[in-house]
Order: sequence, then structure tokens, then C-alpha cells
Amino acid sequence: MTSLISTSRCLSAARGLLIATVSLLAAPAFAADESQIRFEVAAGVSAHARLLGDGSVEVGTNRSPARQVLPASTDEEGGGTRLGHADYNFDGYQDLDTSATLGQVNESVTVYLYEPASGQFRALAAPEASEISCEGFWSLTPDPATRTLSSSCRSGPMWYSDIYRYQGRQVYLYRSMRNAFLDTEALARVLALAEVDDAEILTVWSTWDAAGKRLETAIWNAFDPPLKDAPMPGRSASVVPDKLLLYSKAGDTSTKRYLLKGDRVELLDEADGWLQLRYRNPSRGPVLGWVKLPSYE
Repeated sequence: MTSLISTSRCLSAARGLLIATVSLLAAPAFAADESQIRFEVAAGVSAHARLLGDGSVEVGTNRSPARQVLPASTDEEGGGTRLGHADYNFDGYQDLDTSATLGQVNESVTVYLYEPASGQFRALAAPEASEISCEGFWSLTPDPATRTLSSSCRSGPMWYSDIYRYQGRQVYLYRSMRNAFLDTEALARVLALAEVDDAEILTVWSTWDAAGKRLETAIWNAFDPPLKDAPMPGRSASVVPDKLLLYSKAGDTSTKRYLLKGDRVELLDEADGWLQLRYRNPSRGPVLGWVKLPSYE
């Protein structure tokens, strides 16, 4: 039976956890009682948060005696909440987060951004879009270098990721992933992948603007979310046959364009047995087109 390179394949939990580990979050400074936390929001501003035991957290700062009571992340039993902090909007102020484990592996995260003007904490709303793999925030990781937030969750045997960015005060979906179904035998007849890794899972990554318009796609490893700005790199491969027809769009029946054996290309997208490629022509620059994968009918 022909194997598939697909995000639906079973993966080991250990491999999946590589993408879900929140390695960039600032380590929470727990008090002796782990139901509370004290941390420095900024120079001269300290915060104290404590769990109230009813699914909420009380938080305040030394700027004011007033305290806020906010909803906290909880597990299936309504508890299991952990408190932490990190700079989630890259403004130089530490923000409050609450997290809880759901389904043994998924880490639900609620974030409250510190607002220096008011001295209070405001909930960070998770975007909603049909292209989002993980609804809400999960194992949320801020990356100051790219000013992105990575959210990762597990569904069945597979880990998925969504990458977010800011437009003003609002967070929007910047990059998302979806299944890439590639028949490996058919693919091998037309393209040879460079440096194949048995643990590699190819997915289609998409880049979106703040208005929800898709800007580009690229086929890349599920465990290596592309965080840097466009253009995204596509999985590298080389042409196998002496001549490979290159069509303008999937489903076309005629073309005058073609690639030659040994040409290096990048995999960008797939659809119904078609594969979009990018060939970097030495004289004319990037050339995009679609190739039809062989069928066995």
C-alpha cells in the first residue's frame, strides 16, 4: 500500500512535545505557596497574584491598593492552575499568565496584559478564524526576535501550531498549518527530496495579513514553524525526469513551460494530486507553477 507524507500519521508523544514545550516563557517566581506569585512588572512596579480556589485569580500591583479578580485557566476538575509571567506583547512590561493541563498534554493558557497607563491587567483575546488549528491559546510561547506568539496543541496523534502577530493592540493569525497529503511513490517519480528525515512530517504553511488575506504558502516540516518574515522557504527537491511540464495552475491541460532534470525547486502547495513549485531561474528570478503527480490508474 502506498505510504503518505501527512500530518495525520501517528507520532510519538516525545517528538510532539518538542514543538509544545514553552521554552521562551520567563520562569515563574513562585512563592513558598504555589497558589501565588510575585514578579517585577517593570522597574519600580511589582505585582502579586494569587489563586482564589474558585477558578479565578486575584492580582494587583504596588501602584494601587485596588485588586482585580480575573478568570483563570483550569483543568477538567476546575483546578490545577499555574501562575506565570512573560512579556506577551513585547512592550517591555511583564504580563500575567495562568495555565492548566487539559487532556494530559494540552496546556491551556490565559494571558492578561499589563497596561502601564491604568496599572491594570487586560485579557488578551485569542483570534478566531477557520484556518486556526488550535482554538484559543495553548502552550503559548512569545518570541521577541520575531515578535510572534506560537500556540501549539495536540489533536489525535498530531501536534499543530498557529503563529500570531500584533496589529496595534489586536492579535491576528500570521501563520497556520494544514495537512499535506503527498503520495511518496508518485512524488519520487518526479521529484527527489533533499536530505529526507524519517521523522519529518510535511505540512502546508500559510502566511496571512491582518485582514485575513492569504499571502503565500510553503510546504515545510511540521516541527519547525517558520517564524521569520516572508518569503517562507519551501521544502527543497530536484527534478527527476528529463522534462517535467510546469502548468500555470492546478488542473490545466496544456503548457509550454517545463523543468529539466536536476533543476532545484521548492515545494509550496498541494491540491488533488497537483504540487505547486518555485524554481529560482538564474536570469529571470523565481518562477512558480504546478506539476501533476503521476497516477496509477
